[in-house]
Amino acid sequence: MKQTEITKMSQKHVPRLISWNMTFACNLACPHCYIDASERAGKGELSTDEGKMLIDQIAEVSKPILILSGGEPLLRDDVFELARYGTEKGLTVAMGTNGTLITDSVARELKSSGVKAVAVSLDSSIQERHDEFRGVKGSWRGALEGIDACIRNDINVQVNTTVTQQNYDEIDDIMALAEKHGATAFHLFFLVPTGRGVKIEDISADMYERMIKGVLERIATAQYNLNVRPVCAPQFMRIASQKGLKQERWTRGCIAGLSYCRIYPTGEVTPCPYLPIKLGNIRETKFEKIWLDSPIFKALRDFDNLKGKCGVCEYHDVCGGCRARAYGLTSFLDVCGGLHEPEELKGDCLAEEPWCPYIPAGGKENPKSFKF
Repeated sequence: MKQTEITKMSQKHVPRLISWNMTFACNLACPHCYIDASERAGKGELSTDEGKMLIDQIAEVSKPILILSGGEPLLRDDVFELARYGTEKGLTVAMGTNGTLITDSVARELKSSGVKAVAVSLDSSIQERHDEFRGVKGSWRGALEGIDACIRNDINVQVNTTVTQQNYDEIDDIMALAEKHGATAFHLFFLVPTGRGVKIEDISADMYERMIKGVLERIATAQYNLNVRPVCAPQFMRIASQKGLKQERWTRGCIAGLSYCRIYPTGEVTPCPYLPIKLGNIRETKFEKIWLDSPIFKALRDFDNLKGKCGVCEYHDVCGGCRARAYGLTSFLDVCGGLHEPEELKGDCLAEEPWCPYIPAGGKENPKSFKF
């Protein structure tokens, strides 16, 4: 892409964050996994050369943060080679991992490959609870040892926690544990019904609201020195505004298709990991064309297309509702198979956010029907 063409692209819609699920392989068995990862790599994963081609295509459009994820990305033999290649191409490379495979030698290799930050999943402050949720004994201890190894080798650490019925009352303890081990950021994920996650009994909408308010209160009172962000709960921007918090520290609540997208292990591009709508495959269509020309990306970027409460909400510019949750709860997901591969459009990704209790200040619900 020529620089003049990049300039024409709305600066609001330049990809700034991309998650690449590098592999289906994983050494854990988490019940909420959105790609139903297993012990072995799946068929059709991008090869090393294809991975470099993906990085080349991304670099032609922008120089975003590229998150190497999975499954468990450290199970790919070429993960350091690809991380180094992305760094050389000007991308800011980070990694999302369960942390259990990070030793000092692995951390040193990550550092030398240019990986700037590592996000480690930690779902309880109690060893037994985390291990049960992750499906493997010793995973809690392994995660903490992985965090410690990263800190010793000067790699920034972010802790990711998924809110569930089981850990709802211990988020404070998890945040304290993350800070104790040297993490600088904490992302609180709210469950989206995708992959194996469709089988988990979610917390209620009221519990979501209370949790978001509680987290924002911790931020307002500087209870922790962590950079905290709720994820898959875009209404936190509305609540932050209501509380008078400065919003400059965050971007818009839902950024799917605006400045963020996901690459599936087989090369499919989707708006986000929890919104598995097939938009194109980088093996067949260049990333630039998919990003610029996808009708679904274009629809997500026009906030006037949002329906129901979201369409008339005075906060739709800063929040937007979770497009993945709207899609997941308006489509017929295969809860038996678990694997949720990118698919043709089945649900409504423009529907109102089903877990937001807020009633907009005025106006009727947006009846607009957008057809792709």
